[in-house]
Amino acid sequence: MAIFLFLLLVAVILGLIGAVVEGMLYLLIIAILLVVAYVAFIATRRSRRSHRSHLR
Repeated sequence: MAIFLFLLLVAVILGLIGAVVEGMLYLLIIAILLVVAYVAFIATRRSRRSHRSHLR
């Protein structure tokens, strides 16, 4: 879990650099992709946990 929090921090930093520095739009795109991947990962983990608790 700590690695994903680190990736989220990196995504925010890359997004800020990509938005501020001209010509580095690709950093903003990478940051957005990292955030989307993080949210998708968390969503799948939560959905797996909710299914397990209902089976008991």
